[in-house]
Amino acid sequence: MCRSASTWPHAFATEKMRAADISEALLPTLSRQDIRDLFPGPEHFLRRKATWKLFHKEQEVQQAASPNQQNGSNGRGLATVQVNPCVSETPRPSNPTPPQPDVQEILDPPRTCSYPTLNMLFILTVMDELRCILDRSNPDFISDLKTSWESFYGKAQFYGVFKKLLGPSTTQDKVTRSIAMMKALPEMFPSPVAPPKNLGHASEAMVHILEPTENPNTYLQRRPVFSPVLIICDSSCMLAIGSTPVITFPKENIDTAVLYLLAYYYTFHLTYPKCIATLLSVLQSEVQQDAIHDSYATSSYKKALSEWKKFIGE
Repeated sequence: MCRSASTWPHAFATEKMRAADISEALLPTLSRQDIRDLFPGPEHFLRRKATWKLFHKEQEVQQAASPNQQNGSNGRGLATVQVNPCVSETPRPSNPTPPQPDVQEILDPPRTCSYPTLNMLFILTVMDELRCILDRSNPDFISDLKTSWESFYGKAQFYGVFKKLLGPSTTQDKVTRSIAMMKALPEMFPSPVAPPKNLGHASEAMVHILEPTENPNTYLQRRPVFSPVLIICDSSCMLAIGSTPVITFPKENIDTAVLYLLAYYYTFHLTYPKCIATLLSVLQSEVQQDAIHDSYATSSYKKALSEWKKFIGE
């Protein structure tokens, strides 16, 4: 069984709204405090932010030429406001009629593991938070990050073959290659600390393939480490933090899943698990271009990075 209705993040939102008797007509009227009451707790921060943005997205205002512009007016007696895109929640716009999306598509749990609009907003939100943390002045940050990951990924495929951790990928599809890469990465850049015994392989700290009869809720409850993890289903993927499901996305987008994992570490200021700390540190400096401070550069990180640089000829 791939999932139950209560397992996936968008189903969680649906159940909460139904319990609160919130209809489609009420959604645009929710205040920030209403959304906090509906989804309390730090684990739902991005869900609150995405829900707010969905119905209160700031509209661009075309300002007519007017002398009032110089004193902060837009020519209609209304003061113009500069909105910081990195602020967690934006103020309610003056236009009380927000765009009306297909709420049925957003809120109702799909009959199959599909990709609802609300989950797309969650992903865009966490990636934008990462941009604000690392390089808020760069509007092309996400595109640059994906390019950096693709470059690293291409070299890591050869590195994995060199270390006899990966086989030739010429006959594998994108999903199979990506799963094999995520499972091999902790051994390419090994940490000196072994994973907990009931976790198994170090790669289980970041990715788990769900068995057909395995219940994802049960798996998350018994995980011995509190860290972002990617759970792979038959047709989709779920990212969870601890025992809380956060987002789902199609399996064909799995090649960018590592970036989502890294983004959640940054957004929630989570500590790297010791069994994959070396790997995540390498990804931080080589993919995200976020240098490791000398006081945090462990001997295993320095060794792994030195071997990597030597292999790629840098």
